[in-house]
Amino acid sequence: MTARQPERGAVLTEDMKRVVREQRLGFVATVGPDGTPSLSPKGTTRVWDDEHLVFADIMSPGTVANLQANPAVEVNVVDPIARKGYRFKGEAAVLTEGPVFDEILAFYENGTPPMQGARSRIRSLVMIRVERALPLVSPSYDLGLTEEAISATWWDHYAGLRSRRQHHPDPPSPS
Repeated sequence: MTARQPERGAVLTEDMKRVVREQRLGFVATVGPDGTPSLSPKGTTRVWDDEHLVFADIMSPGTVANLQANPAVEVNVVDPIARKGYRFKGEAAVLTEGPVFDEILAFYENGTPPMQGARSRIRSLVMIRVERALPLVSPSYDLGLTEEAISATWWDHYAGLRSRRQHHPDPPSPS
């Protein structure tokens, strides 16, 4: 993953777009009414263009209310295997109607992958104008470890978790 500068006029590099496209899960930080941070995962995080990210409000009333009161936002998207990603800082706009709303909604309905029932599930859309994008890199790289070595460690970790879950499934929840 490189942090090279994007093309003139662009904020998002091709690598940044790749990470968002591959991971799709962004952790969105907003500021609550009491001035404290609020963090919420958004599984609909997508690249809109060279300067904007978007996510769908499916069940995000707190995030949307925070952004309507204060549009400052940071989105972190990280590859959990490579332990690298990006933090995107900017301003958000909450869209509930209009041509841009319709265009983004169609993007979700027809995207890769298409969102099942997008029109009935999406309450609003959030467009983030990225003003600054910075790399997030695990301190493990400071030890001289390669991406391949770090990735192998995490693949092994997740394989172990999966194996344990298959052999010891969670007991049923009490009714």
